[in-house]
Amino acid sequence: MKTIIEGLNKNFENRIRLGIMSALMVNDTLDFNSLKDLLGVTDGNLASHLKALEKHELILVSKQFIGRKPNTTYSASELGRINFKKHLAALEQLLGGI
Repeated sequence: MKTIIEGLNKNFENRIRLGIMSALMVNDTLDFNSLKDLLGVTDGNLASHLKALEKHELILVSKQFIGRKPNTTYSASELGRINFKKHLAALEQLLGGI
């Protein structure tokens, strides 16, 4: 028996992860500080959610130096884009069934 919430992806249930993926779906890349400012979260909170998304290969991480300062940028991976679109479709289906 298929449940109504079967298509939802657990990786996107948290509001911060949902915000990260939403931002990365409409921007090619965003750096750490941009994401932090956009979402209004602390460094540690953002870092832990980014690590979880990276662990599941949903985002790509690029580290470089600008001058002498480290700069980390993030982008949605192809797998992340596919899974996020499926998650949104499942949400739409869930809301349409109400």
